[in-house]
Order: sequence, then C-alpha cells, then structure tokens
Amino acid sequence: MPEGDSLHRAAARLQPLVGQRVEVETPNPRAAVKHLAERLDGRTLERVEAEGKNLYLSFSGGVVLRSHLRMNGRWRVERRGTARRGMPWLVLRGDELEAVQWNGPVLELVSRPRTAAPDIVTEQPETGRFRAADQRRAIGDALLDQRLVAGIGNMWKAEALWEARVSPWRALADVSDAELAAVLESTHRHMSASVTGARPLRHVYRRAGRACHRCGSVIRSAPQGEHARTAYWCAGCQVGGNPPAS
Repeated sequence: MPEGDSLHRAAARLQPLVGQRVEVETPNPRAAVKHLAERLDGRTLERVEAEGKNLYLSFSGGVVLRSHLRMNGRWRVERRGTARRGMPWLVLRGDELEAVQWNGPVLELVSRPRTAAPDIVTEQPETGRFRAADQRRAIGDALLDQRLVAGIGNMWKAEALWEARVSPWRALADVSDAELAAVLESTHRHMSASVTGARPLRHVYRRAGRACHRCGSVIRSAPQGEHARTAYWCAGCQVGGNPPAS
C-alpha cells in the first residue's frame, strides 16, 4: 500500500496541472458509474494536497475529490496524448500534461474533512494520542492506526521500530515515552526525506530469514493486527512482547 510519503510525492507530480482547466475522463467502467467526469469536466484544478494516505484534489466551485490508493493504486503524470494500454480510472487532461490514476479503488467527492490525526510526513506527532489508546495494544499494530497517526504503512513501521530497537509485539504499556518518541521521530525523519527522493537502506522490511545488519540475528515476519499486516523484526535486537512461535 502506498504510504504517506508516496502520496506527498504524487501531490508534487500533479502540481503542474494546478491552475488549469482540465478535461476529465473515467475510462474504467467501475469509475464511470461514479459520474465523476460529469461533475469535474471543465473545472479548474485549484489545489492538490496529501494528508496521511489520502490525496485531495480541489476544483473550482468548491468540488473536492478524495483519492485513496489502497494496495495497488498509482498516479502518473504524462504528456498529453500519451498512448497507453488498459483503462485508467481517471484522466485529468491539462494544456500539456495528463494526470492518470490507475487501479483507484477509492475516488469520491467529499466536503473536505481534515485528517483527524497528525500527518507523519509534515509533523512529528506527540506521544499523547498513543497514551490515550488501549495500552494493551501492540505498538506495531497501533502505528498503522490512521486515527492515531496518519500516513505510516508497513515499510516505515518496520524500519522505525528496528532503528529504535523496539519489537512490534511490545504492548504500548511496555514502551517508554522515550522509545515511543524515538519511533515517531525516526518515522517522521525518514518519510520526510523520502518525499525529496532519499531512500534509506531497508534493514528489516521484506528481509525475513536474512541476517540483521546490526546484530546478525535472523529477521522474522508474521501477520499482526486485525488486518493481518505483515510485521518484520529482528529476533535478536528487537525483543519483548509476544511474537508468534517460530
């Protein structure tokens, strides 16, 4: 699933279309039934903003489109008239460029609600939201809760916990304020840098069965939380909690 930094990069790619009156098409039948083209065609794209894992496109007349990419959605910006295969969900055609949205399961017109939780890319959240949550909850699961902090996905969760030497299986009650702050700081720092193109070395994400770069122990993976998102952690330097048996 694209994480918050990916959405901020997508927003940056779409900026050249801001201020232009756009032609709108919805080639994919699953998008066409939403009647977005009828509502958006001919309007001026006034703003494109990322918040958490959402992209908000504001058009003239107070019309706002929310895009959530789920697992496989992507935004591309191409030259106008670029040949393509397949049926994108949405095409915004400007004077010289086209913004094309592929595999977009969530495209809807909204009244522009603000993200309830802080956006991890633009600010380092305080620990208070996590302390107000159920303290029996595993920190790895809590970090993916968009009501507590917006924008974190599986990759950055895994890497931040590794950097802070905190197991994803430790209950919030067993994580000190200093450790929790370190995890949030690490996530904010790396995701903010990623928006500008910096891509740090992956230490644990999708490295199950390989050696930890820090201690040499085996990296493990297992489903975690209600949605069974895969957690990655080092069995040697991220201890604690109740991870599944090997």
